[in-house]
Amino acid sequence: MGSVLSFPADCSTSRQRKAAEEEEEEDLLDSRDREEDIARFPYVEFTGQDSITCPTCQGTGCIPTEQVNELVALIPYSDQRLRPQRTKLYVLLSVLLCLLISGLVVFFLFPHSILVDDDGIKVVQVWFDKKNSVVILAITATLRIRNSNFYLVTVTSLTTQVQYMNTVVGTQQVTNVSSIQPLSDKLVNFTVKVELGGPFSYVYFSCTFPKAKVHNVLIFMRTWVKLSYMGRAAQSTLERYRYVDCSTNFTASQDLLPLSPSA
Repeated sequence: MGSVLSFPADCSTSRQRKAAEEEEEEDLLDSRDREEDIARFPYVEFTGQDSITCPTCQGTGCIPTEQVNELVALIPYSDQRLRPQRTKLYVLLSVLLCLLISGLVVFFLFPHSILVDDDGIKVVQVWFDKKNSVVILAITATLRIRNSNFYLVTVTSLTTQVQYMNTVVGTQQVTNVSSIQPLSDKLVNFTVKVELGGPFSYVYFSCTFPKAKVHNVLIFMRTWVKLSYMGRAAQSTLERYRYVDCSTNFTASQDLLPLSPSA
């Protein structure tokens, strides 16, 4: 009688696994050998028989770290990054913005006119020197200064000269008078002392003659106003003839107190 031998199934399975593992190890070794061969193979531009090795990477395909900041990358002319996008729009907006800023600077900083107007004589005080036949007048006048600029204007000095019959009979100078705020106006008062005597002693008798109904004296007033703003200096001159009553005190406005003449 014959006998039949049978192999267990797990034995064949283990053999198959072992064979698969050996194949995977061989594939891994082949891939590693292939990478090493590629690494040893120099980088060559295959453009024909006259191909040369890349001078930058020397055929390694890698750029040295110390040369990163020294090398320049070449971009093809057809690259999208080289094509201008909305350049005309940006240029137009930049030009308009520059024009707007320049216009605002010129508008706010360009010097505008500063108007100096004569607001008239407000107070006249009269004294009589009977011994010397002299008439003394203390004339207080007002100037209206209008500042049309967007910055402060300073009245550095104010000089007044009074003439009678082409002869200077009184002068007054005031420094650091006042400051005018932007886009505003201000009234500036000043007082000048006038003495009419000597060759004009007849004025004394004219002003004190009781039967005369009119005791007016015609004087010529010239005023210089010096202004300072934004590092610049300007001067305005006012000239006007005035009639002054020399017989008694005169006040044009009750809210302006009379000023005594300076010594």
